[in-house]
Amino acid sequence: MRHRNSGVKLGRNSSHRKAMFQNMAISLLEHELIRTTLPKAKELRRVAEPLITLAKVDSVANRRLAFARTRNPVIVGKLFTVLGPRYKERQGGYLRILKAGFRAGDNAPMAYVELVDRQIGSKAVEVAE
Repeated sequence: MRHRNSGVKLGRNSSHRKAMFQNMAISLLEHELIRTTLPKAKELRRVAEPLITLAKVDSVANRRLAFARTRNPVIVGKLFTVLGPRYKERQGGYLRILKAGFRAGDNAPMAYVELVDRQIGSKAVEVAE
């Protein structure tokens, strides 16, 4: 029985899932818009939104926690200097998921994941296909 087991397996083992969502979160925070499958997009919220919430309070402890979760000092810097202040007044809901049709090869439902209130000049990058 899988009672009280939250999260989706996505056909991967736990270490693969952890690495995949870490990489997807880094790409999302770097480019502010990514394209992926709909189930991955929905699960990515559980990884990326707590990072932005953490960045709203700039402290050494929070920076270390963010680095422990992303392992990328450039992204940690962007989190605390750009994204944290941008979402200071917003109480959650930092991501928007837009359905984007179906992938040609396997008909998988695709989606764009973007940061709310992002600059429109940001370019999209395709990941996790």
